[in-house]
Amino acid sequence: MDANLYHLVSTWLLPVPPAPVYSALRDVERYPQWWPQVRSVRRLTDRSGELVIRSVLPYRLRLTATEQEQDPVALTLAAGLTGDLVGWSRWTVHPDGAAGSRAVFEEEVRPAKPLMRRLAPVARPLFLANHAAMMRGGHRGLLRHLTGRQ
Repeated sequence: MDANLYHLVSTWLLPVPPAPVYSALRDVERYPQWWPQVRSVRRLTDRSGELVIRSVLPYRLRLTATEQEQDPVALTLAAGLTGDLVGWSRWTVHPDGAAGSRAVFEEEVRPAKPLMRRLAPVARPLFLANHAAMMRGGHRGLLRHLTGRQ
């Protein structure tokens, strides 16, 4: 197993139809309004932006996300990632139940920061827990943003 390769999958169940979920996920510049761990987003071009992320562990990640796919019919969004992490991420929104949605986040990344690469063999469980905390915060934030409730 490569300690520096992370393939992460998170699923968010939301009592909201797919269209507004997709719309909120597509609007990356507004993530800091509802996702506490996304500290800032700065547009670089029509298809890219810089995100600064910090979860539980005391370090910030600076990423450049470049749009690879935006499909409002298939309800998918994909981006290439460079910066402190290198790889890709993808959102896919599916109908779930009569009026709900299932938003699936997939990410495959490698750390570019030398310290993170060196620490990966022993710190991998902490890095994964940090990511899980970030995703829980995002799920709660999006739920609040879309419905006004926890």
